[in-house]
Amino acid sequence: MKFTLYFLYTRNRTDRSCIKEKWIRNAIENPLRTEVQKDARIRKWIYVKEVDKYLRVILLSDGVTVHNAFFDRSFQE
Repeated sequence: MKFTLYFLYTRNRTDRSCIKEKWIRNAIENPLRTEVQKDARIRKWIYVKEVDKYLRVILLSDGVTVHNAFFDRSFQE
């Protein structure tokens, strides 16, 4: 996977350091939902059973580079 410098920086935060790459990969490959933002970035969500939370992954418009990943408390299926 490719990552932006922003992602690599924010990944060091305590609330994000526990996010596993396999969860990010799963969100990219098997999302529950996908949306394209106005800036062409792509949002993808999955449910992570191990932590009982929804994970949102933001990709750049290339659909490959991970820009952000965080647990989304407001996501509703």
